[in-house]
Amino acid sequence: MLRGTPFHERTAPLCEGQNWRRWAGYLSASSYELVNDREYFAIRGASALIDVSPLYKYLIRGTDAERFLNRVLTRDVAKCDVHQVMYGPWCDETGKVIDDGTLQRLGEDSFRLTAAEPNLRWLADNAGGLRVTIEDDTDSTAALALQGPTSREILKSLSDADLDNLKYFRLAFARIRDIPVTITRTGYTGDLGYEIWVEARQAVPLWDALIDGGEPYGITPAGILALDMARVEAGLILIGVDYVPANRALIESRKSSPFELGLGWTVKLEKDHFVGRQALLDEWRGGPTWGFKGLEIDWNSLQKVYSEFGLPPELPQMTWRTSVPVYSGGKQVGYATSGCWSPTLKKYIALAHLQSNSAERGTRVEMEVTVEHQRKKAAARVVELPFFDPERKRS
Repeated sequence: MLRGTPFHERTAPLCEGQNWRRWAGYLSASSYELVNDREYFAIRGASALIDVSPLYKYLIRGTDAERFLNRVLTRDVAKCDVHQVMYGPWCDETGKVIDDGTLQRLGEDSFRLTAAEPNLRWLADNAGGLRVTIEDDTDSTAALALQGPTSREILKSLSDADLDNLKYFRLAFARIRDIPVTITRTGYTGDLGYEIWVEARQAVPLWDALIDGGEPYGITPAGILALDMARVEAGLILIGVDYVPANRALIESRKSSPFELGLGWTVKLEKDHFVGRQALLDEWRGGPTWGFKGLEIDWNSLQKVYSEFGLPPELPQMTWRTSVPVYSGGKQVGYATSGCWSPTLKKYIALAHLQSNSAERGTRVEMEVTVEHQRKKAAARVVELPFFDPERKRS
C-alpha cells in the first residue's frame, strides 16, 4: 500500500492535479501545479523545496564501519573526513553497478548511506565478520531538498549553521527554528542547493519553517517533473532509466559498469579490495566498451524533419524516459535513455549510451525521432556532461 511521506500533510493540499507517482512505496507529487514550468524555474532562478524522503537511508555504525564501507563501495572511504559527503556506486562481483547514492560521515564510526532501491539485505550479506550495525532509517528520517540560487540565503536566515563556510559535499549539524537537522550541501539538480535531514516527527514544523522563511526569496514547492528536467541538464543518472541495476537485469547486456556510466572517477582501484575490484581493474586496463555522454540535437535538422509534414518542431513538455536509438553512418551505435528541452540552455538535449568509438566529444550522430507515426532521424552532436554547471554550485 502506498503511503504519504512525513510531509504529506502539507504537500497533499498543494497538489492541484493530484498527479501522484510511486517512489519506493511512497506517494510523490509529479508537480504541484497543473504544469511544472514555475517549479522548474524556481530551481534555476529562486529556490525549490522538494520532498526527497522516499530515498532509502541506512545508518551504518561500529568500529569496522569504515572498513565495511570500503569493502562495498568503489570510493576510498578512508579519505572521507568526518562531516564530509561522498557520492558513488556499488557493484556486484562482475563490476556492474547495483545502485548509487551518497555517503555522509556523521562521526568517526557513524555513517548514513542513501540509495534509490532497497539494499539492506545486500549490505548485510557483505558485513560478515565485521563489527558493524546496519539500520534501515528510511521511515524515521525525512528529507527535503532546497535547491536554487537563493537557497543559501533562506537557510542563513533560519538556521544557526555557518553556511558561508559550508563547502560543497560537506555537512553540518544545525537547528532550524529550534528543530535539530543535518544540512548537507548536496542535491540532484546541478545547482546551488542543500538537503535537509530531520526526524520524521519534526517534518511538518520543518516544512512550515522553510516555507515561511523562504517566502521573501521566492521559495516554491516542486515535484518530480521539475527535478527530472534539472537532473538531465546536470547530466545526473537515474536508476531504472539511465541504467538497469545489476541485480535486476535479466540479461548481461543490460548491465553497466561505473566506467560505462561516466563514473570512472569514483572507482579507486588503488584500494586493496572491494566488491567488483578485479573485474573493474580488467576493464580499466582494456577500456570500457560503452561511454555515457550528452547529445545536443541540432535544431535546424529537427526543424527539417518536422517540416516534411508541414509541422513546426514539437518539443517535449517534460523529460522523456525511454530507449531511443542513436545512429552513425546508417548503423546503430547506441541509445538515448532520457532527454528534454532545456529551458535554461534553449537546447534539446539527451543522455545516451554510445559505443566507445562513437563517444568522443564532437562526434556527429543521429537520434531517432518519431513524427506523425513515422521514424525519422535528427542530427546531433556528442558533448561532455554536464550540460549545465554553474559556478554557484560549488562556490
